[in-house]
Amino acid sequence: MKCRFCGREIKETVIDLVNAPPSNAYLREEQLNDSEIYYPLKIMVCEHCWLVQVDEYASSADIFDDDYLYFSSYSSSWVEHARKYVEMIIPRLSLSSNSKVMEIASNDGYLLQFFVKSQIPCVGVEPSTSTIQEAAEKGVESIPEFFGTQLAKWIVDTRGKQNLIIGNNVLAHVPDINDFVEGLQISLARDGTITMEFPHLLNLLKYVQFDTIYHEHYSYLSLLSVQQIFSAHGLKIYDVEELPTHGGSLRIYACHKSDDKPISSSVPSVLQSEIDYGLNTLDVYVTFRKQVENIRNDFLEFLIRLKKEKKCVVGYGAAAKGNTLFNYCGIKGNQMIYAVADASPHKQGRYLPGSHIPIISPEAIKNIKPDYLIIIPWNIKQEIMNQNAYIREWGGKFVTIIPRIEISE
Repeated sequence: MKCRFCGREIKETVIDLVNAPPSNAYLREEQLNDSEIYYPLKIMVCEHCWLVQVDEYASSADIFDDDYLYFSSYSSSWVEHARKYVEMIIPRLSLSSNSKVMEIASNDGYLLQFFVKSQIPCVGVEPSTSTIQEAAEKGVESIPEFFGTQLAKWIVDTRGKQNLIIGNNVLAHVPDINDFVEGLQISLARDGTITMEFPHLLNLLKYVQFDTIYHEHYSYLSLLSVQQIFSAHGLKIYDVEELPTHGGSLRIYACHKSDDKPISSSVPSVLQSEIDYGLNTLDVYVTFRKQVENIRNDFLEFLIRLKKEKKCVVGYGAAAKGNTLFNYCGIKGNQMIYAVADASPHKQGRYLPGSHIPIISPEAIKNIKPDYLIIIPWNIKQEIMNQNAYIREWGGKFVTIIPRIEISE
């Protein structure tokens, strides 16, 4: 395998989660007897640029198809995060009705709706037509394409260069990261800003967040690697913020190298924290591998014990995280996990890929009365516990698995 950024040969494996179907390929009932395509799920690290990555076994076109069922707006905390971002960035960059804003991977308009309300011209780039329909209802215009240099040139020709380019949790999703970042450079106005948010590799390793590894995440990013990638395409990172979202994320601010924006002290500070933890050494990745194996063993022992005790276990949140966890642990059918509840009506009535656990509505939890509710998207643990606090009425308990099994009564 060759590194998707620097092109060097990669030999070092970080973790091999064996084979799994695409994490968002939720099944209809009539598909349960059909064969599923499983792809290798192994991430590796480049010893030259330290980009952690998975090979492109599943193409992005197959993953982000018309049946893609991730809708950002079904997480109230994520929508609030987007609202606060817009509230912050408009005065910071002095954006107005004369500005141009573009979000890449704009999904269902969860963020751009706030620019629309502020009467700031904006457009989304989103390849999944299922989410574009939802965005249109919010008044958000979307371009139904994958972003790269070719689309960037078309956007500049037809809409002009952009004062602000936003990308939340998209940089990790692109197989050709060089073409993507070059497209950012092409689209950006002379004094414009790019903000990108992505889960921080440092936290993935430190808190053993292996369930955030899936096929649509082609890269696992640190500031060390992202700074090299942006620099190679004429961009400089002038500020960075550490965020609590998705188990710990970075928000970078980038501009053209020719721009005289000063570099914040937070940039060398975060870089140093990554070096101190050892992201540019192999030892930290070997330790991570052993920790993942321990979590798998502990989780299976936990489920087997509850099965023997005749306890009812239900999951909450049909997130990609759960599909990685369940498939790596070899969980099949609903013998140990009865069902998984999810707030999105687009997922309800379907089945998780690989494990074939049924997806139900949150209202069904009141009828099932599970003894344990496993919170799959642990990054919004408190939101889910607040929404389902009523399970305590019958003695129900909340459980999280990552980075260790924790039970909350």
